Amino acid sequence: MIALIEDKKWRKLYPHALSRPVWDLRVGVFTIREKYEKLLGEKLTNLFVRNYLKNVVQENFEGYKINDYSGDLTLVNSRLLPDRGVVERIGALEKGQSLYMGDEFIACRTDEVAKYFDEAGEFIGCEDLKKIEVKDATVFTYIYQLVHLNSGEIVKDARFFEKGIRGKVFDGAHIVNPENVVIEEGAKVYPGVVIDASDGPVIIEEDATIMPNATLIGPVYIGRKTKIKVGAKIYEGTSIGPVCKVGGEVEESIIHSYSNKQHDGFLGHAYLGQWVNLGADTNNSDLKNNYSHVRVFIDGEWVDTGEMFVGLMMGDHSKSGINTMFNTGTVVGFSANIFGGDFPPKFVPSYAWGGSAGFVTYKFEKAVETAERVMARRDVKLTDAYKELMKRIFELTEKERNF
Repeated sequence: MIALIEDKKWRKLYPHALSRPVWDLRVGVFTIREKYEKLLGEKLTNLFVRNYLKNVVQENFEGYKINDYSGDLTLVNSRLLPDRGVVERIGALEKGQSLYMGDEFIACRTDEVAKYFDEAGEFIGCEDLKKIEVKDATVFTYIYQLVHLNSGEIVKDARFFEKGIRGKVFDGAHIVNPENVVIEEGAKVYPGVVIDASDGPVIIEEDATIMPNATLIGPVYIGRKTKIKVGAKIYEGTSIGPVCKVGGEVEESIIHSYSNKQHDGFLGHAYLGQWVNLGADTNNSDLKNNYSHVRVFIDGEWVDTGEMFVGLMMGDHSKSGINTMFNTGTVVGFSANIFGGDFPPKFVPSYAWGGSAGFVTYKFEKAVETAERVMARRDVKLTDAYKELMKRIFELTEKERNF
């Protein structure tokens, strides 16, 4: 029985893993958990998370056993991107065996589950089990890696959709290569829209709206109840999850869900979490003028990404004011509020309030009030458990705010 776990490298997935399990990160169409369930053809029953996430996860994922250490389980690293081949190898593990790719843990099967977790609920490895080496697995460590994998993942995930146009496509909309397009029931595509699936699938889920004169170039995924605004340009490699509002120009980016970038402005090679709002004419750079590798500040250190294109990585509940400019490879934490002229720093801590002129700490009570109002607009309740999570993140990130 497969169970997804988090290891200590979740910190490298800052800022998005602060507020969600690694297996709840979106890449391609689905989250990591959803990818496993699609491949297996059944719902997972066991999931493991850091202890401080447990109460919120139990609220949001009913029907799952969370941090249940009993039974014979095959523990799988959530940082492993699944494909059919590696899932079959995982399924073939016998009790007492493990899979590794070099130093990276892939999976292990055991009936002594608790011994492999520390007091924080983090997996600590299973070096005592018989080790089998694999060479062809895809394990990610940083958020920007998911962005670069996104196009290929949209293509892979498209196989789980029935091709065809079942929503409403108005006269005057143009679809290129319609056999590579999914438009689900309740979705609306208005006149003047161009959908080009020549180089990859375009998937538009139920009750999504593509407003007039927008252009979508595949591979692209548009989640349920998401609205693409008038004249938007959505380029290849972009995933926009459920209940978002997106306009302007977006290229090779992931927007997890429940976030807004409604107005003009460029977003490229970026990853936005939940409940993010980008003000009008917010732009991010994703390429340095000298075309050199982009460096990002993650987990207390500068990391050479080895990539030429890296944009904005912004955590849940963070906001930008109008005309905000983000430099190449900017990392913004959880519940930060950024405004003012000129570029803010390339690392903006969680619960920061300010911009290029300097920051102060965003008062926790004010952050909760704003989150409650924002979530209520989408009929989502900010529960006591989520407030406790916000408080815990405030405490975990206190040392970042050395203003």
